[in-house]
Amino acid sequence: MKVIDLSKESFVERVSEFQQYPEGWNFKGDKPCVVDFHAPWCVYCKALSPVLDQLAEEYDGKIDFYKVDVDQEPELESAFKIRMIPNLLFVPVNGTPYMELGTMGKPQLKSMLEDLLAGVRK
Repeated sequence: MKVIDLSKESFVERVSEFQQYPEGWNFKGDKPCVVDFHAPWCVYCKALSPVLDQLAEEYDGKIDFYKVDVDQEPELESAFKIRMIPNLLFVPVNGTPYMELGTMGKPQLKSMLEDLLAGVRK
């Protein structure tokens, strides 16, 4: 699977009503997902992008991967209080979503994805 770009509308359709974050969160997906809040001018985001592409292929059918361009979607940026990018939203099927800065390597990300699949947050 590819990493899918989300607009505000497709975020609501695929993930959740973002206005309800974190109270009243109602996840709409059938498997965990990761949402990468990024911007095209961000050097760190550019470095993370190919790693997420690889992980999206590796976890195809297990975890959905999405991207939100914070310059194009200021409402989502504001709702999730994004102050630094890249910022990753980890969304378990059941449970509360959580944010992590995306400035980490592939081994650490893989460990976090395994925890996400297991329903564990470290």
